[in-house]
Amino acid sequence: METIDILLTIKNSYNILTKNEKSIADTILKDPQKVLRYSITELADCCKVSIATVFRFCKDLNLKGYQDFKLALAKSISAQESDETSSLESTGNVSVKQDLLHDILCISRNATTDTYRQIDFFALQEAVFWMKGAEKIVFAGVGASLITCLEAKNKFMRITGKSDTSLDAHFLSMMASLLTPKDVLIAFSDSGASKDTVDIAKIAKSRGAKVIAVTRFQKSPLAEYSDLIFLCGSNEGPLQGGSMAAKFSQLFILEALYQEYFRQTYDSSKANKTATADAVSDKLY
Repeated sequence: METIDILLTIKNSYNILTKNEKSIADTILKDPQKVLRYSITELADCCKVSIATVFRFCKDLNLKGYQDFKLALAKSISAQESDETSSLESTGNVSVKQDLLHDILCISRNATTDTYRQIDFFALQEAVFWMKGAEKIVFAGVGASLITCLEAKNKFMRITGKSDTSLDAHFLSMMASLLTPKDVLIAFSDSGASKDTVDIAKIAKSRGAKVIAVTRFQKSPLAEYSDLIFLCGSNEGPLQGGSMAAKFSQLFILEALYQEYFRQTYDSSKANKTATADAVSDKLY
């Protein structure tokens, strides 16, 4: 896609916008940095318009959709240097190694602290209750969130034989299509708007499975198909995909689910962990 100044484009086309489109434009121009953190659902609610209107607004700007818009907006903000972002990748002005390490520490600590503050322990217990009773637990995610799914599989396969994931979104869709009301899908998506992940959650929901979302947004396309939502405390922009802050937030929630599952199934989980550890003990020198 050709690089354009999306803020300038909106300003230049403002006089030909409809009333609803002007409401969206006003919100963007007033605080573009804030809009960058919105899901499409949150922006629609803020502007009191439909999600379809926001999507058409993006298409009228010759963009593929909302995520394409956020990427263009992030580039526009960066180019105009209108705001500093919290990402080390964006500042480029850390000259002292000690400052660099301290900034990494602060970003990581803030992400996990904010995630901790948003966790509802009763929701955590309910999620684990579903997981205990499930015949299958499927972890779903794409891109950077897929790495979290692999870590989830790595952790849970040591204490239960019913967890699974796949490297391929098509395979995950097929796995979701075979879930039942006795199963659980745990979907990881920082934006809550990854189309493949949302589609997988939609399929699982249609099959009657419980869907648990781990995402940054309370209101997002993924949230529409979720029975429980755990919010990440990271603030990852479109230009910061795969940031460690987002990863730490997801891993914090994963660890909470794992530890609570282990606690509630202590005897069987301890026995299984011993068995799986023994199975690979001879692989070490």
